[in-house]
Amino acid sequence: MTAETDSDPSSEPLAAHEPARRGGSIVLVLLVAAGIVAIAVAMMTIGRAQAQPYILGVLALLAMVGLFNLFAFAAGIIRFTDRTADDPVMGRIADHAYDGLAVTDPRGHVVYSNAAYLAITGATSAQDVRPVERVFIGNPDVSEAVFRLLKAAREGKRQQEEVRIAGQDGAQGRWLRMRVRPLGQGKREAKYAVWSVADITRDRERQEDVFKELQHAIEYLDHAPCGFFSVNPAGDVVYVNATLANWLDHDLAEIGSGGLKLTDIVSGDGASLLTSIVAVPGEVKTEVFDIDLRMRGGKTMPVRLYHKLAFGADGVPGSSRTLVISRARDEHSDPERAAEVRFMRFFDHTPMAIATVDRGGAVVRANARFAKLAQSLSPDGAANKSIFRTVNARDRGLLIAAINQAAEGQGDIAPVEAMLDGAKERWGQFFVTSVEENERETEAGIVYLLETTERRALENQINQSQKMDMVGQLAGGIAHDFNNVLSAIMMANDFLLNAHKPTDPSFQDIMQIKQNATRAATLVRQLLAFSRRQTLRPQVLDLGDALSDLTMLLRRLIGEKVKLDLVHGRDLWPVKVDVSQFEQVIVNLAVNARDAMPDGGKLTVKTANMTTEEAAQQSYKGMPAADYVRIDISDTGTGIPAEIVDKIFEPFFSTKEVGKGTGLGLSTVYGIVKQTGGFVYVDSEAGKGTSFHIFLPRHRPELEVQPEPPATKDAAAEPPKPRADLTGQGTILLVEDEDGLRSLNARGLRSRGYSVIEASNGIEAMEALEEKDGAVDLVVSDVVMPEMDGPTLLREMRKRNPNLKIIFVSGYAEEAFDKSLPENEQFAFLPKPFALSALVEKVKETMTS
Repeated sequence: MTAETDSDPSSEPLAAHEPARRGGSIVLVLLVAAGIVAIAVAMMTIGRAQAQPYILGVLALLAMVGLFNLFAFAAGIIRFTDRTADDPVMGRIADHAYDGLAVTDPRGHVVYSNAAYLAITGATSAQDVRPVERVFIGNPDVSEAVFRLLKAAREGKRQQEEVRIAGQDGAQGRWLRMRVRPLGQGKREAKYAVWSVADITRDRERQEDVFKELQHAIEYLDHAPCGFFSVNPAGDVVYVNATLANWLDHDLAEIGSGGLKLTDIVSGDGASLLTSIVAVPGEVKTEVFDIDLRMRGGKTMPVRLYHKLAFGADGVPGSSRTLVISRARDEHSDPERAAEVRFMRFFDHTPMAIATVDRGGAVVRANARFAKLAQSLSPDGAANKSIFRTVNARDRGLLIAAINQAAEGQGDIAPVEAMLDGAKERWGQFFVTSVEENERETEAGIVYLLETTERRALENQINQSQKMDMVGQLAGGIAHDFNNVLSAIMMANDFLLNAHKPTDPSFQDIMQIKQNATRAATLVRQLLAFSRRQTLRPQVLDLGDALSDLTMLLRRLIGEKVKLDLVHGRDLWPVKVDVSQFEQVIVNLAVNARDAMPDGGKLTVKTANMTTEEAAQQSYKGMPAADYVRIDISDTGTGIPAEIVDKIFEPFFSTKEVGKGTGLGLSTVYGIVKQTGGFVYVDSEAGKGTSFHIFLPRHRPELEVQPEPPATKDAAAEPPKPRADLTGQGTILLVEDEDGLRSLNARGLRSRGYSVIEASNGIEAMEALEEKDGAVDLVVSDVVMPEMDGPTLLREMRKRNPNLKIIFVSGYAEEAFDKSLPENEQFAFLPKPFALSALVEKVKETMTS
């Protein structure tokens, strides 16, 4: 144990440059033990009776000393010595350390310093030692760093600074590294700071030498007669020497800040060649490429690249090292080299992928377009190794057979149309040619690959469009002829209803005929909708309001199992559509969605505006960029299989069971949207649902001259009108090529008091008009007739009587023949099929107008 002589923590517990405490002495211990033994022997010699007081006195003294030591140990005055702290080896390490060490107390006084600290600070003895802040006081280069160190010492933190001390009287300056840290973790020890001062002048000199050598190397590299650049795995150009930057007219500062990509300095698809090197873990590959580099102004220069790329053990590539040799001067100095440069530029810049292959299909050499195509098909580089990996396994045998023919020297090898391998459906056309016989040991043939994906898609689109147009013409022709038959049936049915009372036994049968005729007329209208030959009455409409009005009807149609979600876009643009036809579109799609969700699901109807810029970014083909109002109708049903998704808009195509659908629902949607000037597309995935996307053109009122509407009264304010009187007088010229329908129409008009002249075609009508000397009040004519059609008849009659009134009846839409008439030609129109009441009402309305 050693006793501390001063318990004040603020006093100096250690002398400068002296050991912290002295070690114990074994001699002193032996002397104390010998004294105690001597006293014991003396007590034994003087007798027991005489020695008893002395023994008690000695024991009392020892007890007093022991009790004092116990209290002193408890108070901390006496403690057991820590032998590790008094280890002379540890003391010598600190005393003879290369770095200067000093310990300061809370008042900043140095309580310990080693010899190195004295030498660095210039102290001659332990009495002259000074703390760091006093050594460098007044030096402006060091004062800020010392201040930060002192602040850290007071706060019990660690801090390090490197400063340069200027030399005096022309002497060379020094670099010092100064550190400070607390002495220990305890509360008392944390108040002491340990300072370390090291002379790092030689280290700094070595660093400067290395930096100068690096500068010399960079300067040499920058002014080399060839270019150098490096690209990291992300495609960023991380280094370009001054020579290459000068060639490309780029700023080195821009390149150093990461402003360039590999694709910015390589022309065309040349970057794909550099990134097409197949990874081999742990290897270093060097490839030679003849490509064009792109200057900042857009011009190109031919170069040869020696591209070195190292792969890690995991196959991940590092940054490349690429040597660039300009070949621009070869075009003037050496004709043969110039021809080679021109060929390589042609080879790499052709829009067709080219590769030479051996008998096994391995790629021997390829141009940039092939490298880019192969990377898109096989990111792992397999397609760059073998050309067979570019082809789907289904068609791979065709390409193998063509390459075998080339290897045998055959000419005129037929092109191979094959599906390309990859996640998406892509197609390509392969042209294979043989090489010279002396080259077949290494190369079996040359393969030219032209991707035909877009061409095939366009051909399919054109074929589908032509097929739809042909089917539409057929459907329209059938509908027109069928309308004549239906008109005759409905007209005859009206005569029967007029001749029979509701109490007659046959009245219900006649009503059944009328109902079925009406149903047949509905099917005909759907056919006309698909063929885009139906009559539309478009009006400006707010789709948000129209869909809100349909909400209750849609909820009843889809049932309780299907949840309806309407999402209205804000400030929807107006559109011009036929309201009833638009409602039919929404209803047909909702019914189809309901049938696709037998177990329930969700039907979402969403509207939004789509600007011209947004339309240009859409991938839907055939839709020009313009402003549209978009309607998305999505369900969570069974979806549409991919093999039939292109047929869903065809008439009479249905996946439903027999008797549960006519196959005209989606064809009607297609026709109505197209006739309105819009577009409809479908996205579907089996098992995940279907989405129909309808794009209706935005209506701009300022671009349309609106005629003044006739003054109308509020229908709600008017009293109920009595039944209209449909009888009348006058001469009507009835022109109809269908004999049965003409006779029924004439009979109906005569029954209402009119005088009717019948004609089977336009020529007979003109003759009848001549016989009557133009004394005809009204002409009711079909549109499609042999020898002379309706528009021609109208023009001829108006030459004789410009004020002649005429009603056209047709199974086609009014717009189908309106364009063939002169502008501002006035006529009335009645679509087929029609009932007797509709005919006489239209006649009465036209004659009285």
